[in-house]
Amino acid sequence: MRWRLGATAAVTATAHKLARIVYHLLSTKEPYSESVLAHFDHLANKRAEIRLRKQAANLGYQLTPIPEPNS
Repeated sequence: MRWRLGATAAVTATAHKLARIVYHLLSTKEPYSESVLAHFDHLANKRAEIRLRKQAANLGYQLTPIPEPNS
């Protein structure tokens, strides 16, 4: 993240992510679970994919998935 955002923004983004985790733990009083964060990261990735597909379509391109190698 540092190379993409720069050092200051990377620290801020990391602090923000930690703050969201702590807020969730305190507000729900549930134990920490990596699966909850993985789920929301997955949703964010899906939203990014949809956004990129729309941007490509606006430029006249159609994205197709690369087939996974069978190994």
